[in-house]
Amino acid sequence: MVRQYKISVSKNTLNNIYKKVRNYPWKMIQNVNGWEYGTNYNFLKKISQYWVSKYDWKKFENKINSFKNYKTDVDDINLHFIKEKSKNPKSRPLLLLHGWPGSVIEFLDIIPKLAHPEKFGGKIEDGFDVIVPSLPGFGFSTPIKKALGPRKIGKILNKFMVKNLGYKNYVVQGGDWGATIAAWIGLDSAKYCKGIHINCLPIRHPKGPKNIKERKWEKKFNFDQITQEGYRTQQATKPQTLSYAMIDSPVGTAAWILEKFHGWSDLKTVTIEKKFSKDELISNIMIYIITKSFNTATWIYFGRRKEGGRSFPQNFKKIKVPTAIAVFPKEMLEWPPKSYVNRIFNVVRWTKMPKGGHFAALEEPELLIKDIKSFFKKI
Repeated sequence: MVRQYKISVSKNTLNNIYKKVRNYPWKMIQNVNGWEYGTNYNFLKKISQYWVSKYDWKKFENKINSFKNYKTDVDDINLHFIKEKSKNPKSRPLLLLHGWPGSVIEFLDIIPKLAHPEKFGGKIEDGFDVIVPSLPGFGFSTPIKKALGPRKIGKILNKFMVKNLGYKNYVVQGGDWGATIAAWIGLDSAKYCKGIHINCLPIRHPKGPKNIKERKWEKKFNFDQITQEGYRTQQATKPQTLSYAMIDSPVGTAAWILEKFHGWSDLKTVTIEKKFSKDELISNIMIYIITKSFNTATWIYFGRRKEGGRSFPQNFKKIKVPTAIAVFPKEMLEWPPKSYVNRIFNVVRWTKMPKGGHFAALEEPELLIKDIKSFFKKI
């Protein structure tokens, strides 16, 4: 059963959050310049001051509610999703999947352009029925009771699309965990999933690299990821311990999340404040705080470890679903050589983007939209 849903956060909840931000003990934190030690003190303090003086959650709440929001039960999970139906009579269902530390906020500005291209100078026949779920354990989807890995989530989302929404087939786009889930959907649910578009590759071939070029990439990748492993190891092994602190500290949650938006984005020519608006950054953080989902959102790392880790199983066979690869230059998970990716996917499109990083839908929405439309038009 699919039920309409409206987001409505009480004033008491908001005031409690703002009070904690306002009373944060800044004098107890060392002011270390730059981002080398972690989230920059001056930036975090500045955005926190904006948070309690100018930021308006209700503005973003209304923006989310401007789309049709729903909830539906899938395998005992009360899944939240946005659905924007195109006026294209032959529209194709497009499942957009976020990751961590993202949310549906990432897609709010691209949903209308994908569903209603005719309103933005495009053609109505290019419109998709756009479906954007909050991943299980994330955001407005009811908190899960045990960790789920990306493969299990992929099966849940396929059931959601086919059984709950009644689609005979659909296509998927994802980044971060959304890309991993899309890959598993392509492997396990090819009967229904007819195409996947991904902008990062957090999953590996079980046989590893096969040639000198691939081995060189793997060596560099492993070295580059050393300083990224802290959060990943914590969330994959002891996520509950971290959550005791985060559940009661909005500023702590903001610091944990903002570090990733700074470190994983294309900031070669701009600062983080120029790349994203303060409202976008805070609204994404607020979703984790308001829904009290920081805890269960981190469990996906734990779930992946329990499912077997980063790689496909040893008996893996190539994913045959047509796949598009969008390579943004500042993606923190550096792409392997094409030869490696071709052993995993049926790659029919490979786009090297001129700019952009990990958060493609927020950083370079027009580049992403163009690539999505061009790819799915041809398959």
